[in-house]
Amino acid sequence: MIYCFKRVAQFSIRRKKLNTKIDLKALTLATGIFLSACGAEKGNEVASVKPHEGFVPGISVEKPETSGSSEVFDNEETELGYSSIGWDDLIPKEELEILLNPPEYLNDIVEGSDQDVLGKSSGGAGTLAADDMYQQALNSVNVRKEIDGQAVRVPGFVVPLEFDDNQVITQFFLVPYFGACIHMPPPPPNQIILVNYSTGLEMDALYDPIWVSGMLKVSMTENNLGRSAYSMDMHIFEPYI
Repeated sequence: MIYCFKRVAQFSIRRKKLNTKIDLKALTLATGIFLSACGAEKGNEVASVKPHEGFVPGISVEKPETSGSSEVFDNEETELGYSSIGWDDLIPKEELEILLNPPEYLNDIVEGSDQDVLGKSSGGAGTLAADDMYQQALNSVNVRKEIDGQAVRVPGFVVPLEFDDNQVITQFFLVPYFGACIHMPPPPPNQIILVNYSTGLEMDALYDPIWVSGMLKVSMTENNLGRSAYSMDMHIFEPYI
């Protein structure tokens, strides 16, 4: 978990190929969604991602009206009026500063080790205060309230929550990384977005990220897979290329 925050801040994408059609029920019932091993085979193909029943993203979508200031983000804006953001934009600035400057002893922790997975400190008494602040930021439920009501476009991986017998996904968690470490815990709540999409989304593989666009809301949701501090009714989506 400690190592994987670097993946969150930088959103390092690994495109991978899945040779058989995914079984969403098996994936969501098993602990392998957030605790997946990273042994999948890499490939250069982008997975097929399509809306259900022939819906064409963007054709009938009007430019969104935001409820907050349009100057919250300095990021590039799409032609439909969505500001492209990264996952670090969802973290309060004070906590982001702490996470980007972790205790020095973390540099000595081997990726995948017990200390990495469990977040155990190996530092002396002098590191305890800094470590405590770092661990609190790493598990924070704090949000950027000024984001509430903003029209955003954010990349991430899909963790299905609700789907039908045809594996059409209508609700999912959007997360910043997938399968980066063995037995990886879920991201902190302010790094998970609950996404609703009544039209339904079909995916051939969950290893490939997508862009999702919609109105971002500050809203705490909890289920057996994790807690999210943000939610979104998705308007459009695109493969992440």
